[in-house]
Amino acid sequence: MSTTTDTLTSAAGAPGAAPDSTPERWSRFAPAGRVAAVVGALLLIGTPYLSWAYGHEALDDMTYTGGPSGLQFFALLGGVVLLVLLLAPFPARRFLHGRKQDRVNWNRGALAAAIGATAYLAVILAAIALELGGLVNVDPGGWLAFAGAVLALAGTLTLPKGVTPTLQWVRAPRWLQILGIVAAMAGVLFAAAYGLGQDDGGSFIAFAVFLGSAVYVAHRSGILGWLGTAAAQNRRVLVLSAFVVAFAFPFTQNGSDANMSIASQVLIFAATAMGLNIVVGLAGLLDLGYIAFLGAGAFTAATLSTSAFATIDWHPPFLVVVLISGAISATLGLIIGSPTLRVSGDYLAIVTLAFGEIFRITMNNLDGQDGPNLTHGSNGIPGIPNLSLLGFDFGRPHAILGVTIGRFSNYYWLMLLVIGLIILVFTNLNHSRIGRGWVAIREDERAAEAMGVNVFGLKLLAFAGGAFLAGVAGAVKAHQDVSVTPDQYVFMESAFLVAGIVLGGMGTVGGVLLGASILKLLPEKLRFFQDYRLLMFGILLVVMMRIRPEGLMPDERRQLEFHDEDEELAEEIGENVEQHVVPSLAGAQAVPARAAAASKEHR
Repeated sequence: MSTTTDTLTSAAGAPGAAPDSTPERWSRFAPAGRVAAVVGALLLIGTPYLSWAYGHEALDDMTYTGGPSGLQFFALLGGVVLLVLLLAPFPARRFLHGRKQDRVNWNRGALAAAIGATAYLAVILAAIALELGGLVNVDPGGWLAFAGAVLALAGTLTLPKGVTPTLQWVRAPRWLQILGIVAAMAGVLFAAAYGLGQDDGGSFIAFAVFLGSAVYVAHRSGILGWLGTAAAQNRRVLVLSAFVVAFAFPFTQNGSDANMSIASQVLIFAATAMGLNIVVGLAGLLDLGYIAFLGAGAFTAATLSTSAFATIDWHPPFLVVVLISGAISATLGLIIGSPTLRVSGDYLAIVTLAFGEIFRITMNNLDGQDGPNLTHGSNGIPGIPNLSLLGFDFGRPHAILGVTIGRFSNYYWLMLLVIGLIILVFTNLNHSRIGRGWVAIREDERAAEAMGVNVFGLKLLAFAGGAFLAGVAGAVKAHQDVSVTPDQYVFMESAFLVAGIVLGGMGTVGGVLLGASILKLLPEKLRFFQDYRLLMFGILLVVMMRIRPEGLMPDERRQLEFHDEDEELAEEIGENVEQHVVPSLAGAQAVPARAAAASKEHR
């Protein structure tokens, strides 16, 4: 390999690093490739100041010259990040020495940025063509931006990949870790506010691609690993900042009931998924009728409400209604679980699926003709009044800090408290003896029973506990939706709940929240794609099962289960052990020797 290529390799990785995986025939083009990538990055920075579309109707109006729109500014930002990643190895090589050069992998980050920019520009050009009626409506500025992204991608493909970044193992000051967490949470708040504010489907998809690209760049360069380490070492700060960001979200919506309605529905869906996560994620029981427990809680709250259509002449306080709704759902969980939990696998899935359908049909039949009049049949119970809890009317708008907080924002905050309690219950159960028993049942039921685990009792507890949490969420949902009908609780809702857990990562809190949010948010923002939403949903799951079967945010156990033969992961673990565990062991062995020498000198 040439001297110049060796220099670039040493700039991207440490001396003595593992052999580069870039093919030899491409490595000799690395210097020219870096120059080409820099030119592509400069095009990405400059072209947002040109017009990209012929008509104002496309996306967020990209017709102005000299004034980038929001989506154009994101392309400019991507170009700046790409340029920094391409040029940073040179000062890093000068000021950092030894293994310190391994902390950030600039070349991998640059390649990820180029891939993200190409995908982002491709989505934008496709959206312009679809919304305006053909690629002829793409102005030269858009084509130049896309050409810059493709040029950057071709150039970064020739760069040496280097070694796995070690930034996550750097001992950073606690204030710096907290600052990184706060910055990440601020980014999450901005992303949520901006994403929900996009009414155009193409703009929403483009922004989603930009977010995915940003996360991918952070992962490949090593920054995401450092944030994960900082979050693990400052869990209280992470939880507090996450809830502060979630609490502040309604203030970014300018009183928009449409967006806050979506946000509150996302929280209800996520709270229900957290209950199902106990059954599926911890205990490993496939429940395809879980939506019935949410419906049981909603119908219980509806029949006990002060609606003119309520069929029970007893109206206890809402806190009592919540407990009753959870208890009835848990009772249904015990009833369905007692005779069926002795089966497992596909048989259990079929039984629970049948239970979900039986619940829906039963609610339809409780109309006064085929059975007692409790639910008014398919008409359901409408006119459910807004909650009034401790003198606070959830149906009235309120002005806080000059911002109008509407009805759905009030329910959003209530669900935020509910999901906080659910997360607290789930976390404590997960780290308790009961949680370890569930995990043992999930891994090997026969081995767990042989070790003395009460398999049937713990399975029943998982069903009842998950059903109780779903019933609590259903009680709030009934008042927010104003009406409850049996058609709201069909099998597809259960399928989406299970898919949200699988997509996000079974057995984790963050993964389930992320997966549930994605699956609830995408259908609302992609209504123009309504006829093909299920197709898109299926393709998404197939892609996830292929490239990341453990989910978006898995726990370490499941990640190792799915990647036990991953040579790159094994190499990364070996490097981490060599760099951090071995020196620590050597230091630990040196302590007794130094102590003995000091004692001898003292004597």
